[in-house]
This record gives sequence, structure tokens and C-alpha cells, in this order.
Amino acid sequence: MATIAARQAASTLARLSSSRTSAQATSLIQRRGLAGAADHHGPPKVNWWEDPMSPSKWKEEHFVIVSLSGWGLLFFGGYKMFTGGKVKEEKLVEAAQ
Repeated sequence: MATIAARQAASTLARLSSSRTSAQATSLIQRRGLAGAADHHGPPKVNWWEDPMSPSKWKEEHFVIVSLSGWGLLFFGGYKMFTGGKVKEEKLVEAAQ
């Protein structure tokens, strides 16, 4: 199975390299048209600790982490409040003398 795929790939490569000129071969090279990493839209994002009062300026991953942490604390606090925060009672046993 692998040998058949290897033969087909080799024959396709041979046909492409022999039948096309270098000008046509350059048209096969992929362009990174939609990868605009350096093309910023809007203000630059900052770390949440640099500007803690403006969530709209935070980096997306920092916003997610802070939001999930806040919701977790809210649910845990509510759970502790409604369950009364059960505390174990330890009894001291006096040694018999």
C-alpha cells in the first residue's frame, strides 16, 4: 500500500518537474495571503496586570484565564456559603492516668 502511494507521488513529481517551466512552477508555491500577523487592527493588547481596570485591552488568553478564575471563585464561594463550610470537629482524648 505504501509502495503504491510512493510510486504515485514520484510519478506526479516527475511529471510536474518535466512538463512545467520555472515560471509555471513558481505559481504552485503557496502564498501566505491571510496570515497577517504584523497587521494590527486597533490598539495593541496588554497583559492583564499592566492595566487591570480595562479588560477590553487585555490579551485574549489572559481575559479567558482571569474570567474562568473569577467564575470558579464565585461558584466555590457560593458552595461554601450554602453548605455552611462544614468543619471537622476533633475531640481531644485525655490519657487515663
